[in-house]
Amino acid sequence: MRFVLLITVACVSRVSTAADDARPLTYERDIRPIFRAHCFDCHGATDELQGELDLRLVRFLKKGGESGPSISVGKPDESYLLERLRNGEMPPGEGSVPDDEIAVIEKWIAAGANTARPEPESIGPGLGITEEELSFWSFQPIRRPHVPNPDAFSENVRVRTPIDALLLKAAVPGSEQPDSDVRADGQADRQQVGLTPDADRRTLVIRAYFDLIGLPPSPEEVQKWVTDSADDWYDRLLTELLASPHYGERWGRHWLDIAGYADSEGYSTADLERAWAWKYRDWVIRSLNSDMPFDRFIAEQLAGDELAGPINGDLTPEQIDLFSATGFLRMAADGTGSGANTPEGRNQVITDTLKIVGTSLLGLSLQCAQCHDHRYDPIPHTDYFAIRAVFEPALDWKAWKVPNARRVSLYTAADRKLAAEIEAEAAEIAAEKTVKQTEYMKQALEKELTKYEEPLRSKLREAYQTARDKRSEEQTELLTKNPSVNISTGVLYQYLPEAAEELKKFDARIAEVRAKKPVEEFIRALIEPPNHAPETKLFHRGDHQQPKQTVMPASLSVASPDGQPLQFLPNDDRLPTTGRRLAFARWLASRDNPLFARVIVNRVWMHHFGKGLVSTPADFGKLGTRPSHPELLDWLADEFIANGWSLKSLHRTIMNSTAWRQSREVSPDSSAFPVPLQRLEAETLRDRMLAASGQLDRAILGSPVKIKEDDTGQVVVDGTQTRRSLYIQVRRSRPVAMLQTFDAPVMETNCESRPSSTVATQALMLLNGEFILEQSAKLADRAASEADPPTAEQVELVQHLRRPQVQEWQYGYGAYDEKLDRTGSFAPLTHWVDSRWQAGEKLPDPQFGYVSLHATGGHPDISGRDVIRRWTASANGTATIVGKLSHGSPNGDGVRGRIVSSRSGKAGEWIAFNGGSDTLVSGLTVQQGDTIDFVTDCRTAHTSDSFNWPVTITLKTDGVKDYVAVSKDGFHGPVEKLETVPGQIVRAWQLALCREPSSDELNLAVNFIADQMETLQRNLVAIPKGRTASRQAMTNLCQTLLGSNEFLYVE
Repeated sequence: MRFVLLITVACVSRVSTAADDARPLTYERDIRPIFRAHCFDCHGATDELQGELDLRLVRFLKKGGESGPSISVGKPDESYLLERLRNGEMPPGEGSVPDDEIAVIEKWIAAGANTARPEPESIGPGLGITEEELSFWSFQPIRRPHVPNPDAFSENVRVRTPIDALLLKAAVPGSEQPDSDVRADGQADRQQVGLTPDADRRTLVIRAYFDLIGLPPSPEEVQKWVTDSADDWYDRLLTELLASPHYGERWGRHWLDIAGYADSEGYSTADLERAWAWKYRDWVIRSLNSDMPFDRFIAEQLAGDELAGPINGDLTPEQIDLFSATGFLRMAADGTGSGANTPEGRNQVITDTLKIVGTSLLGLSLQCAQCHDHRYDPIPHTDYFAIRAVFEPALDWKAWKVPNARRVSLYTAADRKLAAEIEAEAAEIAAEKTVKQTEYMKQALEKELTKYEEPLRSKLREAYQTARDKRSEEQTELLTKNPSVNISTGVLYQYLPEAAEELKKFDARIAEVRAKKPVEEFIRALIEPPNHAPETKLFHRGDHQQPKQTVMPASLSVASPDGQPLQFLPNDDRLPTTGRRLAFARWLASRDNPLFARVIVNRVWMHHFGKGLVSTPADFGKLGTRPSHPELLDWLADEFIANGWSLKSLHRTIMNSTAWRQSREVSPDSSAFPVPLQRLEAETLRDRMLAASGQLDRAILGSPVKIKEDDTGQVVVDGTQTRRSLYIQVRRSRPVAMLQTFDAPVMETNCESRPSSTVATQALMLLNGEFILEQSAKLADRAASEADPPTAEQVELVQHLRRPQVQEWQYGYGAYDEKLDRTGSFAPLTHWVDSRWQAGEKLPDPQFGYVSLHATGGHPDISGRDVIRRWTASANGTATIVGKLSHGSPNGDGVRGRIVSSRSGKAGEWIAFNGGSDTLVSGLTVQQGDTIDFVTDCRTAHTSDSFNWPVTITLKTDGVKDYVAVSKDGFHGPVEKLETVPGQIVRAWQLALCREPSSDELNLAVNFIADQMETLQRNLVAIPKGRTASRQAMTNLCQTLLGSNEFLYVE
């Protein structure tokens, strides 16, 4: 039996004050917590008392154990207990009682070893729960506090909601008086009371988007809300965002952290994939989008199978949802399907599941009571197993099911019927194959046997045709000595290649038929077997090999009225299951439980403000922190319940407050409730990059995107990087490098609260990460395509730069000067059509004919309209040119190609007619700025002159890595004129930072682009394939924006 050491229960949490410090020390309030933390494991928590010493009551201390009395009242120096503590002999092991706690014990003994009340005449086993423990703030009933009337505050204070009123009430007692912000001199003192001014509208819009959907607003959305002149613009903004399908993704991510969501089993190095865990993730998203009442949201996760009712035929959509919800109880690491199906492995799954339940729903470290009474919180060892008994029928370690055995198929009767019909069709084809295969095997055997003379041939045939298990020793030996006769289906192709190809056609037909089968999907669910109510035994010291008494399912004592646990029916006759989890879920969300509502609203507050009112969201116990604003926490919890557990209503309540709307760019000392700047979570940061670059796939729900290791060993997304990070596969042993760098959790059990670190690897990832580089390039491309035409001011801004623009590859036409053996003229091609350069708008053009160049070749026109591909050297050195001039038509007389250096003239000449010619030039000396022209003409006949001439130039420069220019890779369309750069910068700023650059920022960015272009043109090796200097310069600017603090933080 449990026992409770209490007479009355305090109604409010105890707050330490000077008066408290002056009160006499008592055993219950001051000494017992020390013993609970350090001593009770050996001296009171169990039936086995070390040294026969029991420390649970003062009279037991006076009596002592094998060594005599442990304390001498009024004489600390003669107290054996103190002697052992001072010498570090108690407790045994490395841990010791801190000196300040020993001093408290010494002072208590000297003062007479007082108790707060008369001790009971007898006590049962275990530690029980004292009045002092039960009066801890988090175990007190939720009480709606008095909220000052907003009208009672000065208008300058800007109290919009009860949240603001309670914050100000806590910050400055009496601040609800109208004149409380006026000093003796009559001047307003805003530093002493009030919240900081509201953030500007643009900031509020961005903040709301990230808070509610985890995505940035588009430039157009920012403009829409910033310019909305209606009084209710803000309310409509919240309504639109709360109705967004992305809301469920954003807040689903928060819930999945504490639920311990993963797409792999963990536990062992195998870390097997969970193929269907995503069904639970999708259920969470859909449920949050529908604003499912949160008590129901939890009840379905804890007991969806108990709510689903009997299964009659196909699963109903509601049953599918309810079963999917129970995936919450299947999130713990589970190695029982990969070699750890042992009593230890099974019990570890249960232990981790209870940890998830305790930290997510109760805000307590429940798992710390699995081996003994909790050392700090009043959670008896028996309570832990009472909670375990709630889940034991579904997670019975003695009747365990491995992960795949727990899957629930979504196949319908119609699916099974169709699958059977299709399989029968496939079987018919397989039978045809067998007949044909037997025929081919016989042919192959006879063909091989022709190599043998009689009578050996007949003996080999007989031995081969005799069943393996009926062959004589002589036949077996005969086949061993002649292995070529051992023809099997696996080697048939070696004997009859054409037969093997025929058989493959049967396989293709079978695969084609089977592809028509409905895909069988599953739910990763926890389904309790009917009529299964195993006994739960208390494990001594948490050891399953030392079972003790039977423990019945019940609520947590300390979270129940008067510390008396609510006993759940061990087997509810109204349900096919025991009903234990459903009863637990209903108790959890009842008014009798003071923890659940507080825990949930605290988490919601934490995600809105970056820090919870209780900064330890998974620990509302002694080792956690006390609430910074206890009245506000209780008001939020009560309001949450009163509004039908509506999460969306809670968001609206919080976001309507001045506290949430205030500016966060001011000194913390100037606000009654300062809010820290928040860096975006890893997933939101990645999603923001995708949104800025225009690559984000906004489709919701679905199977996860696979991951892989790249060439450097980093884990990256396998395939296109477009889906939201929520949909990336979560492997416990293979966290995605970019997400992990920015503090995404590596899911061992669950994530109680994410850290927000600032480390060097984050800067390195932003500088060198493949994903960031890729998105920077795509953002640059998007900015170029969406930029507005340059304004007169922007053109003038660029004119002042006067920076030369030299392109590595240029495309033109002209004539070759036969006398000088040089390029005679060069005019740029001016029309870019269908990925090729042309001299005119059409092809053929009335004036310029067929003149054109594409990535690998082109088409000249008549004499004087030769096509010219020009390369400009970026450095001094020696060039080697490799290529092949090809002409593919028997008509005409082919084409002629010349390589011409601006420094030394013609370096080579070749003719190609209905064939190809290698075009090798070695040892060609060039200096920076020299050009090499690849001139192609039509010779004499102007017909069928299409050609290909891809070339590769290798430039060797002393002391520098060889530079390689490939004409095909360097081929490009129109290069942006410098006048277009400011417009691209403005668009990049809008897309990345949700605002336009200031004039100073624009000036700096334009100069940055110009400097980058100049640098890149001097070092072309730094330009990636397919990019131009101007586009790469813009890419570098975009990378700077994506790595800026303004991008990384919410604001």
